[in-house]
Amino acid sequence: MDDRNTEQRTDSLDGWRRTHTCAELGSEQLGQKVCLMGWAQYRRDHGGLIFIDLRDRFGLTQVVFSPEVAPDAHERAHVLRTEFVLAIKGEVRSRPADMVNPKLATGAIEVYVTEYKLLNTAKTPPFPIEDRVDVSENLRLKYRFLDLRRKAAADNLVLRSRVAQAVRRYLDELGFLEIETPVLTKSTPEGARDFLVPSRVNQGQFYALPQSPQLFKQLLMCAGMDRYYQIVKCFRDEDLRADRQPEFTQIDIEMSFVDEDQIMDMAEGMLARVMSAALSKEVSLPLPRMTYAQAMSEYGVDKPDIRFGLKLSEVTSIVRGSEFKLFAAAPLVKALPVPGGAELSRKEIDDYTEFVRIYGAQGLAWIKIREDGWQSPIAKFLSDAERDGLTRALNLKPGDIVFFQAGAPEMVNAALGNLRLKLGERFGLIPENEFAALWVTDFPLLEWEPEEKRWVAMHHPFTSPRNMDDLAADPARAVARAYDLVLNGTEVGGGSIRIHNLETQQRMFKALGIGEEEAQAKFGFLLDALAFGAPPHGGIAFGLDRLVMLLSGARSIRDVIAFPKTQKATCLMTEAPSEVAAVQLRDLGLRLREKARE
Repeated sequence: MDDRNTEQRTDSLDGWRRTHTCAELGSEQLGQKVCLMGWAQYRRDHGGLIFIDLRDRFGLTQVVFSPEVAPDAHERAHVLRTEFVLAIKGEVRSRPADMVNPKLATGAIEVYVTEYKLLNTAKTPPFPIEDRVDVSENLRLKYRFLDLRRKAAADNLVLRSRVAQAVRRYLDELGFLEIETPVLTKSTPEGARDFLVPSRVNQGQFYALPQSPQLFKQLLMCAGMDRYYQIVKCFRDEDLRADRQPEFTQIDIEMSFVDEDQIMDMAEGMLARVMSAALSKEVSLPLPRMTYAQAMSEYGVDKPDIRFGLKLSEVTSIVRGSEFKLFAAAPLVKALPVPGGAELSRKEIDDYTEFVRIYGAQGLAWIKIREDGWQSPIAKFLSDAERDGLTRALNLKPGDIVFFQAGAPEMVNAALGNLRLKLGERFGLIPENEFAALWVTDFPLLEWEPEEKRWVAMHHPFTSPRNMDDLAADPARAVARAYDLVLNGTEVGGGSIRIHNLETQQRMFKALGIGEEEAQAKFGFLLDALAFGAPPHGGIAFGLDRLVMLLSGARSIRDVIAFPKTQKATCLMTEAPSEVAAVQLRDLGLRLREKARE
């Protein structure tokens, strides 16, 4: 590097103070003396003038080094390069008319530099600090501190901050208390694995990082806190995908002396406040509600995207006894008609057939409705009565295509429900920059776990049943007082009315196959609290990462987390997780059985 760079660099601002950010200056500041600080985004040498686009997180301002205005500063500016850190003083002037940039907030002005300080030099970045950067995500995560200098990446964190502040202001207005709950707690695994933390003081014993503050927020209701919230880190040691991280952030809320309607009213009001504060978008309230049964029947999934149509229809009774054997014997047959879908090529249909195999389907039956008849490998097996029945039930017209799945309800719904989303994208049915939210209610309380051969809680074992008698008579019919908030086909929040008396909680544990001794060992502190007069209470938790991902239009929650992990739960920047020194393991009373192999 040029020796002059080292000579000019200063480790002190020497009393210089920034007067404006790089997004503030406009025509109203013309003629003013200003001081800006930031990074050199671009450098252009146009004959006698040197132009630098100076960037901070707020925006860009073009600064000009002129030999006529400041000969010394101009001479020294020849060493400046991309990402050098600068402080400049200068005068605000109008840009020439043909140089005005209407796309830039500061595009009508430029600052002629009178003096500057080189605050730091920089190596050449491994990728351009630009919104459109054609490099791998892994490289951007390794140099995340550089990636966050890009406006698109920084804007996601700005949006996240706006959302968090809107939540805090809204809940504060409603009388909620922000209360922190423990990070080192007791392991009570139910579902996903806990992250365990060994104790040095109590060797052989472990803390767990919380998967949720669920039990503590219920204890706060027992303590009379009435209205609690927390924007809190949670941890789950589970397989990852685009919308999951080993550590994630929840907006956690609990209320006493309320029912479902009151909690949902509060939560949808919060969503409306967030949408207004973060995106200046209005939300029409109250939000629509749909039962779990209706969602599964019409959309095949419990988090329906209602921005477009393409609903599923059950046609089991129409094709019962059909010569097409798969239809004849199936417990459930559903159809997904696509108006105008006959344009699909055979290759596209084959691709969709492969896609539904992900969900356990053996294939994908289809029929194209032509002016001259039905085109399909299965058409010859359908009687005239069956054709008439399908045409009326599905409102089929020439130019349409209809897809079928037959078999177990879980597979049929999953295959067609997810195919519906693919087809919505293919035919451009999903509107951009539009948000559609709804509540899904009346979930099953329990679901059968075939491997463990027992009932497990669909949400968690502290959810109140709508009718306690159903739990004892027929667990499959028991309905939970639970509700999910779905936005654009993604669950962003979920909650329930909790069990608030000891007897009901013990009956729930019994239905889940959790004996008295196990219940006392895992949840004794909660059972004690319920025995001392717990109020009726309930709550909800929003996934902050997931919510901000949807609002920003990002493709992954990694894009809206400052320092995310990869899908293998590693941090490429810090190289965590990593091995630790043998002395640390000895202090903890631990010994590795074998060294991890790559």
